[in-house]
Amino acid sequence: MSELPIVKVAAIHAAPVFLDRTATTAKAASLIREASSHGAELIAFPESYIPAFPVWAALWAPIDNHDLFERFAAESIYIDGPEIASIRAEAARCQVFVSMGFSERSHASVGCLWNSNVLIDDRGNIINHHRKLVPTFYEKLVWASGDGAGLKVCETPIGKIGGLICGENTNPLARYTLMAQGEQIHISSWPALWPTSRPVSGKNFDNITANRLRAGAHSFEAKAFGILCAGFMDDRMRSFLVDRDPAIAAVLDGSSRAASMFVDPTGAPLGDQISESEGIAYAEFDLNRCVEPKQFHDVVGYYNRFDVFSLNVSRERQEPIKWRMTSSSGDLTAAYRPDDIPVSPE
Repeated sequence: MSELPIVKVAAIHAAPVFLDRTATTAKAASLIREASSHGAELIAFPESYIPAFPVWAALWAPIDNHDLFERFAAESIYIDGPEIASIRAEAARCQVFVSMGFSERSHASVGCLWNSNVLIDDRGNIINHHRKLVPTFYEKLVWASGDGAGLKVCETPIGKIGGLICGENTNPLARYTLMAQGEQIHISSWPALWPTSRPVSGKNFDNITANRLRAGAHSFEAKAFGILCAGFMDDRMRSFLVDRDPAIAAVLDGSSRAASMFVDPTGAPLGDQISESEGIAYAEFDLNRCVEPKQFHDVVGYYNRFDVFSLNVSRERQEPIKWRMTSSSGDLTAAYRPDDIPVSPE
């Protein structure tokens, strides 16, 4: 019987250096080194870790946030920019896989941003680049919709790795798309908090319960291990927001903090859990444990009816313009695509 890998994974439960892409990138590199020194082979970072999560979109009306959007756009990063290059180089030096959440800039527009994630292998190669399909709730005031190009499970020496960003883990079709590619490790990334109401008007969204429920459900259905990696609000971030408007202190303090944790292929908790402080959570995934549960329910195998249900997924990368040129033979051929980037670090 062939043995599947046993892999040590890490979830970085840390705050960015708020709205500072350069300092946050340096902090991320340091955390990669720390986690790898403790034996981690796969290291996950939170949603939009570089340069931060734009929580202010939940706190104030859009007409009051123009300056914050401009600053956020300026501190967001390009997929082929120096910040991602630095993370790729660190992954190669430490020989680890890294999943990084970031706010992505567009080369075609100074104001178009995506909520993105990149998966980097242990040689520094980008093996997946995903843009969140649908920004959730107030995120629509900041980020554009992504596409299906990143709905990909990467086959690696440490397992078949997939991932979704925050609310995408509530989308059953996106989740099934990853299941149907044999996913064994699912990375879900989350913000530090998710304000949905003022304390006087109702109870705020319970991050820990909601995230654990979604991640556990996916792992149970996929028979895969799950990494839940959430952000952290430190004093710098809180002070920045409260100094702008002291009235929102009650909203921030009344919003539950998210946790970074892990679940096994039955959806049960596994390994460390961190919520109230910065740190690195660790767990060990024995991928052989993905096999037996498939005998109970294999939703991409015998426990489905492909004659009744079907799913079509477009992996086309959406671009604002597609150039076509006439070749010497007179045929129309595709030309340069802005998203084409080298896969190896410089």
